[in-house]
Amino acid sequence: MRSKAKTKKILDRSLFIPAVIWMMASVDLAAAQSGSAKDAPVSEEGDLRQTDLFISGRDGYKAYRIPALVVSGKGTILAICEARKNSFSDSGDIDLVIRRSFDNGETWTDMQLIWDDGGNTVGNPCPVVDRQTGTIWLPFCRNNERVFVTKSTDDGATWSRPAEITQAVSRPEWTWYATGPGHGIQLSSGRLLVPCDHKIRNATKENPQWYFSHVIYSDDHGNTWNLGGTLDGKTNECQALETEDGSVYLNIRSYEDKNCRAYARSSDGGITWSKVELDESLIAPKCQASIARFTDRKRHGKNRVLFSSPAGTERENLTIRLSYDECRTWPVSRTLNPGKSAYSELAVTSDRMICCFYERGVKDVYEKITFARFSLEWLTQGKDRLEIDGIKAKRQ
Repeated sequence: MRSKAKTKKILDRSLFIPAVIWMMASVDLAAAQSGSAKDAPVSEEGDLRQTDLFISGRDGYKAYRIPALVVSGKGTILAICEARKNSFSDSGDIDLVIRRSFDNGETWTDMQLIWDDGGNTVGNPCPVVDRQTGTIWLPFCRNNERVFVTKSTDDGATWSRPAEITQAVSRPEWTWYATGPGHGIQLSSGRLLVPCDHKIRNATKENPQWYFSHVIYSDDHGNTWNLGGTLDGKTNECQALETEDGSVYLNIRSYEDKNCRAYARSSDGGITWSKVELDESLIAPKCQASIARFTDRKRHGKNRVLFSSPAGTERENLTIRLSYDECRTWPVSRTLNPGKSAYSELAVTSDRMICCFYERGVKDVYEKITFARFSLEWLTQGKDRLEIDGIKAKRQ
């Protein structure tokens, strides 16, 4: 979450700056596509391998925050985050950067720039992959009040100049706005669905209607975007999942001061939402979390849904949980990082390994963003293994 930090004058003046920076970045991105940097793994433990991809204080940036992770239709892993130029603050000169892997996380390209908007805050990346066209869409916010979207048709090698969609996906009474952060999903209908949140004018912490979750969507492969349904107050950063019955489950950061996650469901693709309820089994601090499907019953014999978040009342003890009943219960959990940890992102590689891209540190929680890769067997400590087309496999 972040507050507005720029005046309209700065916003207008900056419109001329990004075009030059974007063209330079596109050239750099294309040039970097052919090369991969070998990052030494931070740790390896059986099927668990961890690599620090972004380390605060390096490559010209004071800090890196807000991880976003997707796997393209070709199997390329895209690890995106905010690069904060001068401080750890949520506002200020913030860019969007990316590293990519073409071998399921074994090696990575050098850091590449997606978008630099001068001194403005560019953040809350929330990429979504269109499986039908192969295009990767990346909605984000400028200064947490205007909404833009860029796209890549070459697995993240280059990105289009961002287009503003604020009028289509916001309302006049909304002030602070955030896309994601995290990732969006594509529904079985083809709809692209991106979770978001906002504040309303004159809202305060004392007002129970402080933050609101909502979604935006596209039914024409990202060409146009629309505003979906808004949830009850005291909700914030959220992530979506399509369940077996075709409904959408939204897992939400809650401000009910119960130290747990909230959720809601939609039966019409995110246009309307059920009443927000608390899931007291998902103990978590006020923090972003991630959710992703690992397997479905039809292709792999079981429904398996992954969830990642700090477990407890503080931003520490990053834990991966597993549900077999479409997010109703979470019988499996394993700690990925027992120390300081915060925002996280989940994805599944083309070789059916689980990925978690998360913030962590020793003295400070935002020292680095680490990419972890592990198997279902590691997560369940050997109690579950993948089944493909009715045949059990040690690893796929």
